[in-house]
Order: sequence, then structure tokens, then C-alpha cells
Amino acid sequence: MSVRSHLEEAAALLDDAARSQRGIEQFAPGHFTLDEAYLVQRALIRRRIERGERPKGIKLGFTSRAKMIQMGVDSLIWGLLTDAMIEEDGGAVDLGRYIHPRVEPEVCFLTRKAIDGPLTALEAADCIEAVAPAVEIIDSRYREFRFSLEDVVADNCSSAGLVVGMWSRKLDGLGNAGVRLQFDGRDVQVGSTGAILGHPLRSIVQASKLLHGAQMALPAGSLIMAGAATAAEALPAGVHVRCQVGSGAASLGCVEFHATKELP
Repeated sequence: MSVRSHLEEAAALLDDAARSQRGIEQFAPGHFTLDEAYLVQRALIRRRIERGERPKGIKLGFTSRAKMIQMGVDSLIWGLLTDAMIEEDGGAVDLGRYIHPRVEPEVCFLTRKAIDGPLTALEAADCIEAVAPAVEIIDSRYREFRFSLEDVVADNCSSAGLVVGMWSRKLDGLGNAGVRLQFDGRDVQVGSTGAILGHPLRSIVQASKLLHGAQMALPAGSLIMAGAATAAEALPAGVHVRCQVGSGAASLGCVEFHATKELP
């Protein structure tokens, strides 16, 4: 089997797992390199686009320094977003679309100009149109939510869904804004946006470098999910999920949804 066929086969397995909501076994160690894992990711997203989905932006992972050390890496991982992943703020999210979903509190940026090269911190802020509170629904296509670094990259960094709140221009208070993730009004994760590389805007700088390294550009009007501010929380059906970012005058507001599951 050629290398290309080998990678396309991996993409097909992951794509089928997501569409059937059935987890698969992890790939054998050394099945593909990290560079090849990103090629699997591209092939996976290409299959979705061929079915009619539209590119919407990117998501970042391992934005926590502790997570980088834990995984033995010195840079972020990243995945691609499509319009089919976007869920409605305040709406109902059908967990029947997922295998074993978890939710993470984040912030999401909206770009106002194309990102087509490495950016400095000052340039990154100039590329942003707005910011919003957000939650990401992650859902590994591997059984028991277990995977290697190469596995998770190939699986589009576990990206599955996202809910984005109201946009604002409140960029000044992002460095250390409090974050509360609640289920039915009860705190399940509490943290700070400072956990996202020390400041979420640094994710834009890192995203620009990753895009440049992959010889890709991000058009104006794209979403950038900056990375999780806390650990992920397993998402059961029947709960109301709410994420609050910041407080007082500097508050970004909240994003929320009801987790449901359609009966077969």
C-alpha cells in the first residue's frame, strides 16, 4: 500500500467513526509520524468538505504549558473547523451526534483580515474583529478517549462542535479573566483565560506561525478557537451548560446550551 493510500485509509476510518458515532481502536504506535498525522487530518476534513461542509476557521490545542510538558511537545497542535460543527448559542445540542462528548470553556476570535504570515503580538490584535465567550465540544473518535499525540492530531484534535456567544470588542481584559463552566447552575470547572498561553491573544500569534508552516492562509471572517481555559468536563445529556467569561465591566458575557439526546 502506498503512503498516500495508507493515510487516506486512516482518514476514512476516523470519518466513518464520527458519522456512525462508534469509537475505533487507537492506531498502533508508529503507524504514522506527526507530519503524516496532519496529512490524515487534512484528508479527513477534505472528505467533509466534499460532502458540502464549508471551512470556518481553526482550533488550537495544548495551549496550556502544563499540557505541553505532559505530552512531551514544545508547540501547539491544531485542527480545522467547518460550519457543520457550529451549534446555536442558547439552543439544544443533540448529544446523539457524538460518541463520548466533553466540553471545554474557551474564547473565540473573529478575524477582520486575512492571516497569511507570521504575526507579532501587536499585529495579532490588529487582525481581530471581535471576541466572544465560547465552549468547545470535543469528542475523540477513539475508544475510551485514549490516544497518542499522532492519534489525536489525525483525529482533527478531537474537534466536534462549538458554541459561540455574543461578539464584543473587549480585548483589554482578556489577560486574566475569570472563567466558570456550569452544569445546571453548579460550577464544574473554574479557571482563568490566563491559562491560555498566559494571554489568549498569544494564540493568534501561534496560529499564524502554524498556518505559515503549513503553507496555509486564514481568510477574513474566520473563527479561531484559542484553546481551553480549564480541563474538559464529561458532558451528560439533560444538563444546561453555561460558560461565563469575565465579570463586571470587563465581562465578555456568557454562552449556553441545553444538552439533549434524541431517542433512537
